[in-house]
Amino acid sequence: MFTRAKTQQELAAMRESGKMLATVLAHLRGQTVPGITTKELADIAAKELKSLGGEAPFLGYYGFPDVICISVNDEVVHGIPSTTKIVQNGDIVSLDFGVKIKGMITDSAISVIAGQSLSKRDEDLVKMTERSMLAGIAAVHDGVRTGDIGAAVEQVLGKGGYGIVRDLVGHGVGHELHEEPNVPNYGRPNTGTRLVKDMTIAIEPMATLGTDKVYIAEDEWTILTQDGSRAAHFEHSVAITEEGAEIITTL
Repeated sequence: MFTRAKTQQELAAMRESGKMLATVLAHLRGQTVPGITTKELADIAAKELKSLGGEAPFLGYYGFPDVICISVNDEVVHGIPSTTKIVQNGDIVSLDFGVKIKGMITDSAISVIAGQSLSKRDEDLVKMTERSMLAGIAAVHDGVRTGDIGAAVEQVLGKGGYGIVRDLVGHGVGHELHEEPNVPNYGRPNTGTRLVKDMTIAIEPMATLGTDKVYIAEDEWTILTQDGSRAAHFEHSVAITEEGAEIITTL
């Protein structure tokens, strides 16, 4: 479905959902340490969400087997939590989570360096990917076009020479986890679909230290960089306002 302007009641439910989501991700950030398995992180997320009273829209989504996507290093997105994948010192760990409450869904992601960073390039990748997301959010207003958002993201990442993954995009969100339109992380100003007040979208840049090319692993979910370079991923769900954007997935 194409994302539509949400009612005030729907927006209130999304704010509640987004606060839960931000609470879980903040807790997971502190738990993402060397020695923990990605499945242990997923179980922590499930327990925290249950205690808050929310539902997990990722679980069972087109058959996805867990409540959260956890992707490590060259895994860009959609990593399946595993009891055998142990987080190592210096790993870049992407935590991509969703929450549903009162029928409304929010979606958000952060990237965390576990333990001590092994490379300033890794630190800069994480920092600039988050900065590009914030630049995309800053471009939002009533009447914004998807190309305006993508151009703002691309400007930040392009300056740093990062690979901008083009096969994966942001999207509408709210009644469904993924709604139309796509919100690419590249583009030209004043092009693309026009968005209006009270629509809700997820802005989610995915950047790499190398190529923008990706492939799907044999598990048919995990998406990895084609050249094995490390990746980072950030995402917020936002509501479009007259003059800007309201970040929904925040404490």
